[in-house]
Amino acid sequence: MKKKTLSLLSVLALTGSLLAGCGSSTSAPQSSAPQGQPADNKSAGQAEAQLEDTLVIAGNGATVEKLMKDVIFKKFNEKYPNVKLTYVSGVSTEIVAKVKAQKNSPQIDMTVIEGGEQEKGRQEGLWEAISEADIPNMKNVPDDLKIAENSGVTVNFTPMGISYNSELVKEKNLPVPASWNDLAKPEVKGYITMTDVASNFGRSAMIMMAYANGGSEKNIEPGFEKMKTIAGYMPTFAKSAAQLQQNLQNKSAAYTTWTMARSLTQKDAGLPLEFVFPQEGGNIVPNVATLVKGAKHPNAAKAFIDFLLSDEVQTMYATELYYNPATAVKLPEDVAKQLEFDRSKVVNFDYDVIGKETASWLDRFNKEIAPITGK
Repeated sequence: MKKKTLSLLSVLALTGSLLAGCGSSTSAPQSSAPQGQPADNKSAGQAEAQLEDTLVIAGNGATVEKLMKDVIFKKFNEKYPNVKLTYVSGVSTEIVAKVKAQKNSPQIDMTVIEGGEQEKGRQEGLWEAISEADIPNMKNVPDDLKIAENSGVTVNFTPMGISYNSELVKEKNLPVPASWNDLAKPEVKGYITMTDVASNFGRSAMIMMAYANGGSEKNIEPGFEKMKTIAGYMPTFAKSAAQLQQNLQNKSAAYTTWTMARSLTQKDAGLPLEFVFPQEGGNIVPNVATLVKGAKHPNAAKAFIDFLLSDEVQTMYATELYYNPATAVKLPEDVAKQLEFDRSKVVNFDYDVIGKETASWLDRFNKEIAPITGK
């Protein structure tokens, strides 16, 4: 992704709640060898002495993994050259499952995963509580981005909404979406690609369709009704974000539901996408750093989480990945403008309810909704 030229703009304190997202398939762990010397010999040396010499981090792959290993790891090693960093990539559901499987002998020290999966891990008792005493930069994260029981800390976020291929919409004289309900209009039939509710992209869209029609995660029926209509407009539900991207690129679809960060990334790569934060609002998808309970290298993990909340890394998240920073850093003016959306319309999901209901929703979806596609 091309770099943006730096000018100054104050970014408002961020609002939001929790959920959704994307990642890449699991890959083998890769290491970053320590390098560089501390800039401040005394302070850095004192900090180093308290850190273990190894840290294993699990997080999303693709562009997130590249930024982490190519830039963030190197910057961290400039400050703490004694720490050998290893990255394990995967989608958030895979990472939580792996941490759970290793519960009696953790091989991962910390994770950076999506909020909904972090909440599931919290309910499973997988995370250590953290505090500002452990991670001083936590004080810069606003209250509305705080994580239940301090079981993690939000390091960035992005809103969910509707993306559309502007060229195809213009070419076919299709409607520009403004509402979640626009995806159920007859004139968009044959031009939608979506994931099923096993993915946060599809699940968040269904919940927001419930909200747009008098329901919520506590009353999901209106969402199921809209999904029945939409399913009849598609040949099948996509199984991955990569498939959504391909369908938008080859113009077999004009509309999808995913995050603003993903939409802006693809637009930067040349795909003519526009992102809409619907008039009914939408949830946000936070990425949450957690300390694994019983981690072998907890002090190094705490130092790394604190580093993720530094102004330097928070700015990288925005300029390189189009994630909204979790702290009020100053961003390049053009990037700050691209990341704007109506924060007054953020819908705060009840993730305890979602965590408990997701399995039954997926079972019902597979029986009632998925078979409607392709007809």
